[in-house]
Amino acid sequence: MQTKQLKTFLFLLKVAALSLLLLARHYELCTWAWFGPYQHQADITIGFLIFALTASVLVSVLVGLYRRREKIPAGKANNVIIGLNNIYYIILVGAALMTILGFWGIDFKTLFTTLSIVAAAIAIISKDYIAEIISGIIISFSGEVVIDDYIRIGEQKGKIIDINFTKVALLNEDDDVIFIPNAKFFSSEIVNYTRREIKKVSIEFELMIQAIKTIEELEADLIHAISDYEGHIEEGSYNLKIVEIRKDSLSLKFQYVFQEINRELERDIRRKTVRRIVNYVKKNLGPPKESKEAV
Repeated sequence: MQTKQLKTFLFLLKVAALSLLLLARHYELCTWAWFGPYQHQADITIGFLIFALTASVLVSVLVGLYRRREKIPAGKANNVIIGLNNIYYIILVGAALMTILGFWGIDFKTLFTTLSIVAAAIAIISKDYIAEIISGIIISFSGEVVIDDYIRIGEQKGKIIDINFTKVALLNEDDDVIFIPNAKFFSSEIVNYTRREIKKVSIEFELMIQAIKTIEELEADLIHAISDYEGHIEEGSYNLKIVEIRKDSLSLKFQYVFQEINRELERDIRRKTVRRIVNYVKKNLGPPKESKEAV
């Protein structure tokens, strides 16, 4: 509630400041008597402040309407809100640069014509960075992935926690934050587990054949190991699948289906299953045999 009240206060403060600046500009209250030889710089600065406050108020109104329509609580942000804020920052930086150039009375048309070759060179040098920004904006408004979606991109798997100008931040199962460049994210194949409502969990592992009595016994042992979670798992969905048979080992996949997606619970079950597999192998193989010295 305090966050909402603070944002409302800041919004009203911006509206009041914008109104005062517009009145000052309309009635020419900011004149030579106030700023003397710096009148030109004062006019440009006031123009920048009016533009910045107008853009800020407009973004705040759009975000507020979007929050109300999508029922997004205050303090939370999704792709669209982040995208709108990013566009505002880009426009604000551009306006600030133009304002600084305007202090010296530089004509923008002449400047851009004269510096066209330099601008082209800068664009070529910074094309990767520009591509990252454009990709980030497209990702923000695409709706294909949103904050808190659980995804896989390449070898990385995790929950999206942020989408900024240049990178997407993932929180993986080890609580490590992984930053993926927007251009790579945009051009890669992505599996969105949240959007596709994939409730099946697969745990892949490999065991030596001599460590397995029977597949049925191993499957029953793994099911018993996670019996505490059976209320969250669909009945009859357990399956121990043989993926590949090798000379001395088997590649296996233990699968089950959640009743509803719960990544924290999935991580707990996965951890418990892996530990059970290790204990199963140790139990069946027994302690390592000591080599006998030749007499």
